[in-house]
Amino acid sequence: MAIAIEQFMCRQDNFGVLMRDSGTGAVALVDAPEEAPILAAIERTGWVPSLLLITHHHGDHVEANLALKERFGLRIVGPEAEKAKIPGIDETVKEGSQIPFGGTTIEVISTPGHTAGHVSYHLPREKVAFTADTLFALGCGRLFECPPEVMFASLNKLAALPADTQVHCGHEYTLANARFALTIDPDNAALQARVKEIEALRADGRPTLPTTIGAEIATNPFLRWADPAIRRYLGMEDAGDVEVFAEIRRRKDNA
Repeated sequence: MAIAIEQFMCRQDNFGVLMRDSGTGAVALVDAPEEAPILAAIERTGWVPSLLLITHHHGDHVEANLALKERFGLRIVGPEAEKAKIPGIDETVKEGSQIPFGGTTIEVISTPGHTAGHVSYHLPREKVAFTADTLFALGCGRLFECPPEVMFASLNKLAALPADTQVHCGHEYTLANARFALTIDPDNAALQARVKEIEALRADGRPTLPTTIGAEIATNPFLRWADPAIRRYLGMEDAGDVEVFAEIRRRKDNA
């Protein structure tokens, strides 16, 4: 892969990500949850970002925007639909936008649901996607600003990416998501095996990310609304796909 990625923790459970194009030395940061851990990652790697990609407006993703812009003079790019809520934004993007980065191109996928303007960033040649708070490992974001059908459509877009696409999410929520997933998909052998791996990683203090699209399709209940076993468990064999998804989200909200 021509892109090297440095993932690190911010705040209590946010992930920060630096990526560097090995051919040109270009560096980008995805979201800005907290200044100090980001500066530590920059010092550790020597990767100084000139580009900051923002996925959505929530404070735990934009908190360090202005401080980093003042320090590094970086260009801040974020969703057009949330431009008024993103500190220091220089350039807006939307579905289908393309951002040149080093020797490659970052494609923008509109993925509203958690917020009304949320976007994800996809590097198709490198098979990497940054989905922030839309798609989590074994979960999806809460529906703060949109009805279920909007998030449903966004998750379908992401699920259509190649199965070996590496996925970086916004938070370390995987263990809690895994425990919930078992409550509605208890007989899924792939999920059972994955939960054991996740428990071992967290016991060692290691991150559970990145994941892959293929792993999520096999084990993430929020992408498995069509699975007959889940539908039987929910008593929703004849319900519409969006209805099943909404019920899974409702149960997770109340877990």
